[in-house]
Amino acid sequence: MLPPPVTSPRELVAEVRARGFAALDPAGFLDVIGARRDELDAIVASWSDLPADPHLRDGGRYRRRRHASFVVVDGEAILAPHRPHWQPIDYNALHGGFERLFEPIAPEVTGAPAWRRMLVELAARCSSLAGEQRWFVEAHQFRIDTTDGIGRPTPEGAHRDGVDFVFVTLIERRGVKGGETRVFDADGPQGIRFTMTEPFTTLVLDDARKLHETTPIQPLEAGGHRDTLVLTLRAGAFQGPPDLSP
Repeated sequence: MLPPPVTSPRELVAEVRARGFAALDPAGFLDVIGARRDELDAIVASWSDLPADPHLRDGGRYRRRRHASFVVVDGEAILAPHRPHWQPIDYNALHGGFERLFEPIAPEVTGAPAWRRMLVELAARCSSLAGEQRWFVEAHQFRIDTTDGIGRPTPEGAHRDGVDFVFVTLIERRGVKGGETRVFDADGPQGIRFTMTEPFTTLVLDDARKLHETTPIQPLEAGGHRDTLVLTLRAGAFQGPPDLSP
């Protein structure tokens, strides 16, 4: 397994600007968001209480998730009314084009000071890249398990999310093999691959410039799974169905 090409916190913005992506090791991620490890460990248990994803179109039973939306403005992360997740077919051929409503992330998670601080600090890095913005953030808690013998972190394949920036943080990896992260240029053949193994390792993506995917996982032991937190940040508005009214 190839390790991530780790960037120091102070070089994060410059690296994303230059290459379109960067990876932070756990210490670097904690430094960027201004949190202690025990503050994040306190919310990790919530990944064991994720309901099954009811919208998988490949017939699988391997994905569990929760979802929440926020607006980050003036140094504050504001929880938005619960809403469906929507992507256009252009960005997600498998699950795009229809509204997917998931159970909300638990209040003890979304209300935790470390959680709110994380959103504010990551939004600040995005503003350093794209100019000061009101950021519309969608948060996804994922557990990919091996119930079916194989779990697919990205069943849609290599993709963009239709946002400005994406943060993928590994929460836990237990009893599985596979799960290699792959990042490709959106307009060319260049790419890189690596495997995130340590909790709180984080991939940062400029979504307009990079495609990404994670290869399937298989079990090494009963109950094997891979947990991640995916945060997407978009300026202007949340993604939603086009307004077709006359």
